[in-house]
Amino acid sequence: MAERTDSAGTAAKAGQAAALVVGTDEEPWTPEELAELRETLRSDSARLRAEITEAEEEIAELLRRSTDDGGEDQVDTGSKAFEREHEMSLAASHREMLNQTERALSRIDDGTYGVCERCGNPIGKARLLAFPRATLCVTCKQRQERR
Repeated sequence: MAERTDSAGTAAKAGQAAALVVGTDEEPWTPEELAELRETLRSDSARLRAEITEAEEEIAELLRRSTDDGGEDQVDTGSKAFEREHEMSLAASHREMLNQTERALSRIDDGTYGVCERCGNPIGKARLLAFPRATLCVTCKQRQERR
């Protein structure tokens, strides 16, 4: 997904930044803020991909070692099973964060970034700056966590 850097592309991005929803007491997104946000999300995406690859390689190595080692005691077997489960859980967590990160980038591109997916109200610029992958406003997030 290449970005245009000509003046028309810059103008379109500036218009998009101004079009993103913010709270009534917040300043609109500036093109610089939006560019920094995109870079943060892209950097997170690259880091998460590397961590997923590393975790998958570790899982493969643990599986290989578990079939190579015959005659080990129950403690070693249990310890290796725990390591495998831990690595698989870590990889799954990273995949979920990667999905959220890519979804945030997509929402920026389609102009829905900053809109609560549950109620349609603004999420809040301050919340998005603190947690750029947020898809729910504070009120809806609190309701979700109470369930």
